[in-house]
This record gives sequence, structure tokens and C-alpha cells, in this order.
Amino acid sequence: MTIEFRDLKRQYQTYKSEIDQAIADVLKSGTFVGGEPVKVLEKELADYVGVKHCITCANGTDALTLVLLAWGIGEGDAVFVPDFTFFATAEVVAYAKATPIFIEVDERTFNMDPQKLEKAIKEVISEGKLNPKVIIPVDLFGLPANYPEIEQIGLKYELLVLEDGAQGFGGHINGKRACSFGHAATTSFFPAKPLGCYGDGGAIFTNDDELAELLNSLKVHGKGKDKYDNVRIGMNSRLDTIQAAILRVKLKAFIEHEVEDVNKIASIYNRELNGIVETPYIPEGYYSSYAQYTVKLHNKEEREKLQDFLKALEIPTMVYYSKKISEQTVFINKMKEYETDNLTDRVLSLPMHPYLKDENLHEILKNIQLMLK
Repeated sequence: MTIEFRDLKRQYQTYKSEIDQAIADVLKSGTFVGGEPVKVLEKELADYVGVKHCITCANGTDALTLVLLAWGIGEGDAVFVPDFTFFATAEVVAYAKATPIFIEVDERTFNMDPQKLEKAIKEVISEGKLNPKVIIPVDLFGLPANYPEIEQIGLKYELLVLEDGAQGFGGHINGKRACSFGHAATTSFFPAKPLGCYGDGGAIFTNDDELAELLNSLKVHGKGKDKYDNVRIGMNSRLDTIQAAILRVKLKAFIEHEVEDVNKIASIYNRELNGIVETPYIPEGYYSSYAQYTVKLHNKEEREKLQDFLKALEIPTMVYYSKKISEQTVFINKMKEYETDNLTDRVLSLPMHPYLKDENLHEILKNIQLMLK
């Protein structure tokens, strides 16, 4: 009995005929960059999220990069990012020659702590060396960040808010969907994300008409109305037509049942693991798309024992993330002034996807209970 951490093969088999037909239609059309599937997908994504504009691009990292480029973020600017997340969120800041300021996360939600954020903003203003410009909250593991508070902080200090929804697509806060928060939002269609394609892909969401127009120029070499008249320096970052066609099929499944299915699986995990490990905390009014189902153990030793035990039984697990960004070689010793309970030693992600069979789930739970009870 094979247990997959995220079963993309079974998802493909479930929608094989629709996906194969979508790819075949693109092959027959001969339009491999741009075209109708990309335009239709952008409208469908914008409608689902509940914003005016969706601008697709080559990947989630480019999506963040394009927004910072459009906002003119550069040397001397401070950009506030959570310290516990994937490297790309801070990488794009450094790539823009701005300075990432690492913010401690709320250990219950894994997301940016608004109180620590405001404290850091005040410190940067007081020091007077950098210009605070942007906050980039991350919707880690599928749970939207605390936008009600973060957006108020952004407004108070006149900062732009850029939602990094690479993992959060499909989640919401009281019905307001992930990727609709802040001045702009981004997501990733990397295969393992809640909504993934069969390669790389990304998107930007906004209600700002001028920003959307600028982004559509920047993602194609800074083109003007004539694609051979470049009116600014941009980059080459487009979503391939085949990936757009695949995403249209997968978006339908995502909306119809996948997000609901992972939440049902999460509720079983929560019930059966309650009191054995620390299960994910979902605040009232919040809804997660469970990009990962991540529990906390008491310490690193306990986590390693459980992980080794499950590995011997061919039950896959993952550690997201083994280092905070501020602890990674390129950023070490920069803007890190706190020491708390280290999440990187305690977190462990268990198999989670909409196609997880009941017998697989039972096997995972039975062995975790056996090991830890």
C-alpha cells in the first residue's frame, strides 16, 4: 500500500481525459505562449478570488518580483517578511536590492505576528537608516495571515501590503478569499501547491487598474501597446498556454471538491491526533486550504524518532522548514534580534491531499498513535 505525500498521479488519473484533451487542444492550435486559454484562466481565477485583475506569469517568485518592480522598491527600502517561510519571500527583496526585515511568526498559526511586525516597523523608523515600504505576509501551510490587523498596521504607517498566497490559494477569512488581501497578492502554481500545474506558473491579483496595466507590460519585457516598442525595462515571465489549459481543468476540480476534501481529512487528523501532537490552529472565521498539514512535536528528538519510525513503514513526512530565513547562510546575522521556541526543530508535515484514501489515512494515524501514545 503506497502512501504519497501529495498524490499528483492519482489526481491526474482522476481527470486524465479532461487534462489530455486540454493539452491536445493547445497542440492543435499551435499557440504555445499566450492565447485564449491564458485569457480565460485569468478571468476564472480573478472571479474565484474576487478581484478585478489576475495577471499570470512564469512562477510564484516572478510574481513577487514583478510587484516589487512595479512599486519601484529598491536600495534603501525596508520590506518586512516573516522569518519562518520559504526562502523566495525574502530572496525577491534582496534581488530588488532592498533590505528584508525578518519578523517572528505567531507560533500557533505559523504566520507573521502583527505585534512583532509593528515593533520592527517602529525600530526601523527610529533608526532612520532605511525607508519602510512594504509588508509581505505569507499564508503559510494554507492558512491566510492575520490581514485584519496587518492591513491596519500598513495603513497606520503608510506601507504597501503584498500578500504572498503561494500556499494559501483557496483559504479565506470570513468568506474573503486568499489572494484578495492587501494592495496586491501573488500565488504559485508549482505542482505541489493547492492549485498546481505540471511545471512552473504563477499569478498576481489586484483591484488596481494602473498596477495591472503596468504588470502586463513588465512581464513581457516592458512592452508598450506595440510589442516591439518597449517603453520600460521589464522581464520575460509568461505562463505557458499548455499550463493554463491544465490549470483550467484543475481549477474546476479545486472549486468543486478538493479544498473541501482536504478540510475533511484535516478534521480527522485533528480528532485522532488531539492530545498526541499539537495540531494546526485555525482561528475563528479562518479557513485553510491545507497546502501542508503540519503538526508540532515537543522537541527535535521526538520529531526525528517519529519521522524515522514512519519512514521505515514507507509513510512519507516532510520538514518545512529546517532553517528560518535569517539562519540561512546568505542572510545569517542580519536583522535577527530574538530567540524563541524554535519551530524549525518541532514542525512535521504529514501526507495531505484531496485523494488520500481512508485506508492510507488510517495507517498513518494508527502508527503515529502507536509511536507516541
